[in-house]
Amino acid sequence: MGMLNGRLLVVAFEGWNDAGEAATGAVKTLKEQLELSPITEVDPELYYDYQFNRPVITSNDDGSRGLEWPGAVLYGPENPALSDSELLADDAEMQISGDNGNNVYLLIGTEPSRSWKAFAAEIIDAALAADVSAIVFLGSMLADVPHTRPISVFLSSENADIRRELDIERSTYEGPVGILSVLGEAAESTGIATVSLWASVPHYVQNAPSPKAMLALIDKLEEIVDVVIPRGSLMDDARDWETGIDVLAGEDDDMAAYIRGLEQARDTVESPEASGEAIAREFEQYLRKSDDRADVRDNKAGQRADGPARDKPTGGATPQADSDAETGDASDPQDAAPADNADAEPDGTTNSPGDGDEETP
Repeated sequence: MGMLNGRLLVVAFEGWNDAGEAATGAVKTLKEQLELSPITEVDPELYYDYQFNRPVITSNDDGSRGLEWPGAVLYGPENPALSDSELLADDAEMQISGDNGNNVYLLIGTEPSRSWKAFAAEIIDAALAADVSAIVFLGSMLADVPHTRPISVFLSSENADIRRELDIERSTYEGPVGILSVLGEAAESTGIATVSLWASVPHYVQNAPSPKAMLALIDKLEEIVDVVIPRGSLMDDARDWETGIDVLAGEDDDMAAYIRGLEQARDTVESPEASGEAIAREFEQYLRKSDDRADVRDNKAGQRADGPARDKPTGGATPQADSDAETGDASDPQDAAPADNADAEPDGTTNSPGDGDEETP
């Protein structure tokens, strides 16, 4: 593919755009297979509100403990001009391969809480310095889809050449967005082509990582980019994930009946993998519902402000978070995220394929 044959940056952010940790999980799988070094790391003090994205304390192998701060890191090959055989390990079966394998860069992090324009400018400057020619954004959304069927992945692009090359459509979505859309607009304005890949994750298993959705994103990435990506343990993990949900559904008649309904709705779609138009409608419905929930929260907040004073809760704030939406101040619809989801994933659901209006970020 001509537009995606140069230096490629694959991007994923934790937050609302990472249901089932599918997007970040896919990028982490890439990182495990490549010999990459950090190129740029943003200063978290500039972009993160630690009440919403708290640092995490962890233990090291030697027993010492340290803090991990929210942020975003750009990784790249030490020498992208080298051939695959020189850059990667000798065991080709365990490494990414292909003409583009040693030109893959990765950006992974937590969606920023503030200063999105400055954040995007810093990331795009780093991409330009690395001579990146195209960016692939990975995202995942909660949807009314069954875990027993193939995970749908929707592609869209604002770049006319990419759309012609991949035979995909431009998104028609209008509404709140997240950092992926901001980065995409900044990239296109500087001449870097972009394409977005979004996977649908069953909403009834939203609190667990979804290796099946990670696999779907990697499969689609392989289709559009000249790389072969080893799956590692993901295939076994995906089977275990599906089997585990089957067991739970077997013990809950209501859940089993609900899943059967989703399966019937999915099977009415013309192919086992939902059409791009159907997934686009599904995604647009999802973001609109998320926007509606944010408006309801804002209205309730306003009502409380007019009522009697209440004591503030004594507990700490819960981390919050984007498909293209974001973490931060819940008074802003694009920043609103469910506080009861530790992974800051969207808590809303979407209609089955074909039931909504078309869109993507």
